[in-house]
Amino acid sequence: MWLTRPDPAPDLPRRLGSARALAVAVAVAATLAAAFGMILPAHAEPAGTPIALLTLNGFDPVSYFLERGPAAGSARFELSWGGRVWRFANGANREAFRDDPRTYAPRLGGYDAAGILEGRLVDSNPLIFAVIDERLYLFRDAGRRARFLADPGLAGQAEAAWPGLRGLQDIPFTDAPR
Repeated sequence: MWLTRPDPAPDLPRRLGSARALAVAVAVAATLAAAFGMILPAHAEPAGTPIALLTLNGFDPVSYFLERGPAAGSARFELSWGGRVWRFANGANREAFRDDPRTYAPRLGGYDAAGILEGRLVDSNPLIFAVIDERLYLFRDAGRRARFLADPGLAGQAEAAWPGLRGLQDIPFTDAPR
């Protein structure tokens, strides 16, 4: 029980006016968006929709074969292949990849080549790489890379082990030998 009744919120009319103004602004914005065809779907992507992954953390796969080494790709020069998104530093590199993607894509699904020899899928660092027999291999660290450079036959062993491990990938990647 109240000894004194509090005044109704003195700013209630002002708050109601603000709410009305907001509602009008939202309605106007929705009308303009509809008029210009900018309405987005009101639902999320259906379950099971494939997600295209950005490969090599956005580095240009063709640049690994060039003298300067890995270069950052640009969203301006993007291409989808093998269920993944690839970025390129320029249009010429994108065209070279489009013409022969298996030449430029990293071998072994882009996983650490030494990990493949150990029977495991190990994430790699796209800046730690080696081109062995004109094929791009990625590694987790410099020690693993040095091991492969010291014995290039390990690349062939990793290639032989890869078919037994490729089914363990969350998202399959096409990188069949050329």
